[in-house]
Amino acid sequence: MCVLAHPDDESLGTGGTLAKCAAEGVATYLVTATRGERGRFGESNVPPAPDIVGKAREAELRAAASELGLREVNFLDYPDGALDTVDPADAIAKIAGHFRRVRPQVVITFGPDGAYGHPDHIAISQLTTAAIVCAADPSFAHPMGEPHRVDKLYFIAWSPKKWTAYQAALRKLVFNVDGEERQAVPWPDWAITTVIDTSRVWPAVWRAVSCHKTQMAIYRKLEELSDDHQRALWGTQEFYRVFSGVNGGRERESDVFEGLR
Repeated sequence: MCVLAHPDDESLGTGGTLAKCAAEGVATYLVTATRGERGRFGESNVPPAPDIVGKAREAELRAAASELGLREVNFLDYPDGALDTVDPADAIAKIAGHFRRVRPQVVITFGPDGAYGHPDHIAISQLTTAAIVCAADPSFAHPMGEPHRVDKLYFIAWSPKKWTAYQAALRKLVFNVDGEERQAVPWPDWAITTVIDTSRVWPAVWRAVSCHKTQMAIYRKLEELSDDHQRALWGTQEFYRVFSGVNGGRERESDVFEGLR
């Protein structure tokens, strides 16, 4: 299960891993906190009302989910751009409820850096991590079923080489918060615990990314890339293994289900 902040996070951040797992018969699920209703809307400088944008982006995400082979998509129904202001107890309970209902072995979310300092990404990282603890706690009251202990938690982690390729293909990744510019800071290579070979599913990832048509003004450069460049961009995905109840050590993983298969 991936727990992410916005429509398109699933394709850009975890698409290759989701598509690969689905192709191998793994049941894949997505929980998205918002509908991205304050995001771009094509080439328009004045987007429509947030509810219209949100409906369009939800439809795009569901189309992308189909390309990636996702079994189920759920929304937490929180406001885009304000995830760090919601009631944390409510959000944690919602996410923990999905954990107890679906009972995933592996969970993936953003790291504490939010990729490039995005407050929504940081918030969903914190909320998801707390929900994993609560879902496993027998004393945590929730109507969605018995306690469930997640076996492995991963953060999305980008190496310097991957960040360079990503930003060259898209744009400089920055986010302004309270008048301060936050920039993407890649993880050091030695901190990457897991590298997934997604070269066989990169066409599905690109189709999923292309479903997010309202955002394609940002991704326009991607359409101009050769197949070789697309493969280089989407052919691997990198993660930091936050914890695992089934494996460990310094050796780099090539499978998020290592220790579980």
